[in-house]
Formats: sequence, C-alpha cells, structure tokens
Amino acid sequence: MYARDHALIATPIGPIRIEGKEGYLERITIGVEGPASHGSAAAVRAAAEQLEQWFAGERRDFDVALAPASTPRGAFLRDGLIAVPFGKVISYGELSRALGSSARAIGQLCARNPFPLVVPCHRVVNQGGGLGAYSAGQGPITKSWLLEHERRLTGDYLL
Repeated sequence: MYARDHALIATPIGPIRIEGKEGYLERITIGVEGPASHGSAAAVRAAAEQLEQWFAGERRDFDVALAPASTPRGAFLRDGLIAVPFGKVISYGELSRALGSSARAIGQLCARNPFPLVVPCHRVVNQGGGLGAYSAGQGPITKSWLLEHERRLTGDYLL
C-alpha cells in the first residue's frame, strides 16, 4: 500500500493542498501554506493538474478517484452533489428533495466535505439564493469567488 502523498498548488483563492494515495484522493484543503509541490502519487498529480485546469477555465468537471464515503448513503449524497452542473446553483432544500434527504443532511454533507471544488459544495446556496455558509478557505469570501468564477465562464449571472 502506498503512503500518503500530497501536492500544494497556488490558486487565485490561495494555496490548495491535495492529499491522497496512488489510487485515490483523501482530502483537499484550501489555504494551507507551504512550498509548491505536485506530488508523486498518480491520483494526487491528476487532481493537481485538473484543479489548475479548472482555475484556468479549461475544465468544468473532475475525473479523479475519491476515498470511499463512509456509508452507501453518504456515497449517494456525495454523487448527487457532484452532479450539480458547473455554473449552476441549487438550494439546500432543492438538493435534499432531489436526493430524498433533508436540508440539514445536505448542510452536514457540505460542512464536512473533504473535497472542496471536486465535490462542489460551493454550488449549494440558501433557499432565497443567499450565499450561505462555506467551510473551506475563507468561508463565504471563497464561496463567492468560486461562484463568480463559474459565472464568468458560463455567462450565467442568474442564481
């Protein structure tokens, strides 16, 4: 079994640390300082490259293996969140109804998301379209930047 590896890349929202093993990612953290590195494990290198492409506007979806969710229900909810399209937003309530869950469960899924950007919890907003919380980076400031980045690339300025 391969040991944990990491990459640290510079982005417009601050440094992003990508942790994982050869076959899958274990965590992405926004705002971790340190020397730049692209890692050596295949999954970590692929995620670093794909995140750089995403920030450059060259990629809208990610194709990286993630550590398994702790439960089948967690995997189902995570997959539902991943399915929210680039440049679109959905409310906690709308996503919960689409997935047969509760808005509180969706909130917890987002708050505990170990893979920000790849699992796009920044696309989940409050019922009235308000920004809502964000647990990565600088919180709502980071969430606002991410949503604006996607809107610039899609030309869709409607929530």
